[in-house]
Amino acid sequence: MKNRTLKIIPLGGLGEVGRNMMVYEYDHEILIVDTGLMFPENDMLGIDYIIPDFTYLKNKKDWVKGIVITHGHEDHTGAIRHVLEEIQAPIYATPLTMGLLENKLSRGGMLDRAELHTIQAGDTIEVGKHFKVETFHVCHSIPDAIGLGIETPEGLIVHSGDYKFDHTPVDNWPTDYSKLAKFAEKGVLALLADSTNAERPGWTKSESVIDGALEKVFAEAKDRIIVASFASLISRMQQVANAALKFNRKMAFAGLSMQDNAKIATKLGYLDVPEDLIIPLDQALNQPKSKTVIMCTGSQGEPTSILGRLSVGRNRLFDVIPGDTIVLSSHPIPGNEEAVNRTINRLFERGANVIHEAIAPVHVSGHASQEEMKLLLHLTRPKFFIPVHGELKHLKHHVKLAEQVGIDSKNILVLQNGQSAEFLNGVMKAGDSVPASYIFVDGSNVGDISPNIMREREMMSQEGVVIVQLTIDKKGRLITKPNIISRGFLMSKDEEELKSLAQSKIQETVVHANGNLNKDVEKVVRNVLYTETRRRPLVLVNVNEI
Repeated sequence: MKNRTLKIIPLGGLGEVGRNMMVYEYDHEILIVDTGLMFPENDMLGIDYIIPDFTYLKNKKDWVKGIVITHGHEDHTGAIRHVLEEIQAPIYATPLTMGLLENKLSRGGMLDRAELHTIQAGDTIEVGKHFKVETFHVCHSIPDAIGLGIETPEGLIVHSGDYKFDHTPVDNWPTDYSKLAKFAEKGVLALLADSTNAERPGWTKSESVIDGALEKVFAEAKDRIIVASFASLISRMQQVANAALKFNRKMAFAGLSMQDNAKIATKLGYLDVPEDLIIPLDQALNQPKSKTVIMCTGSQGEPTSILGRLSVGRNRLFDVIPGDTIVLSSHPIPGNEEAVNRTINRLFERGANVIHEAIAPVHVSGHASQEEMKLLLHLTRPKFFIPVHGELKHLKHHVKLAEQVGIDSKNILVLQNGQSAEFLNGVMKAGDSVPASYIFVDGSNVGDISPNIMREREMMSQEGVVIVQLTIDKKGRLITKPNIISRGFLMSKDEEELKSLAQSKIQETVVHANGNLNKDVEKVVRNVLYTETRRRPLVLVNVNEI
């Protein structure tokens, strides 16, 4: 019997910035939109990145009829390899996005397994029997971004993707207003729209304002210029290249991802620069500093990025030189503010002149602000509205904007990751929830890092670790005095007295033990240490039976 309910299930991207992945399901068919990652927060020690939990899809692999990627940023593409390891489905993307995906899949050894379909903004694609996806161009901070008009048996869903209404975009390709108006004429059942800048009043500034700011930097800088940005921010590469050409500087890219993306964008025609403008990094490092500009990654303060390593003097190929002008052309992702500020301060300490968004317009957002959000609502005139992409505060502010333009609060639904929205006979309601927890990626480990391990890492980083070594005989009697070793835990000047107290309590516990000795000793040691120091280090107990 046909299941006539349309389900929309966010597996990431709601209540957070990044990890965007949306599932559309109808009658045993599934359309996936985006497969993004999220960068770890400060307390997520040792984690490289976080991907969506797609457990829900593992038992429905055959239902997945297609994956549409809206644009090439990591928060929409970064989990593609992990998804394809579990789910084989055709992937649809515009040329630049596809080029970036191919590079990502090739690095992961997945390119031969992927069924890739390059589309153009404006194309319509059939995904299964129930989803007809009409794409439309949107302005964003990367070229070739699209939004989606998804025709389903229940009605038309407009999925905005990341967008803004830039009247003077760098690539002279504005958002497709006419397609949005055409959707409104058909009748939009629901709009799912980006909420990232819902707290920002007015309009987001045009990318073109950066040109003047960069030209001012290039005019004033006497020595080398280093520009840090996202590796996928192709439009910023073009703007830096234009300034380099105007001020007679040669340009080089540092970092494999930046170099690869520049090659892809150049090959596909999205980066238009003279052949002799771009030079290898080693050549750039050996020419006059006043004739050089280097683009690199690290605008988010990532410790392992080029800029992160430069800030602590650990970059392999080159160092910061006093007199360098360093431009951070990005806005800190929520949670990264501390890392970014620390990087800026370290670069100043090394003699660089650091220019960032707070002091010069060297970056503008790629996301719509409040007036643009209202305009999208007016253009599409949806019956129902679901805010997506952003922290809970962003989603809630977006709700207020929707109410201001006349959307009935009863027709607005704020979802959490994993919670479904269901549509049946023109009615929307909140449906059941599916798993949508964080999946941590730590090196080659995917999903093996549990919340308990994360808590242990946090405890060790904040309070240190205390190791208790016990040697007992077969009757459970202590052969030697308990050995207590601490690392990163400053016991105090009365360390020996504290150790002696802990050893005494351990000996009592061993004598009266009648259960799990490791757990009992761990508990008593933690109690002693907290009582005496008001601190909770990670306690590890090792029992050797002889």
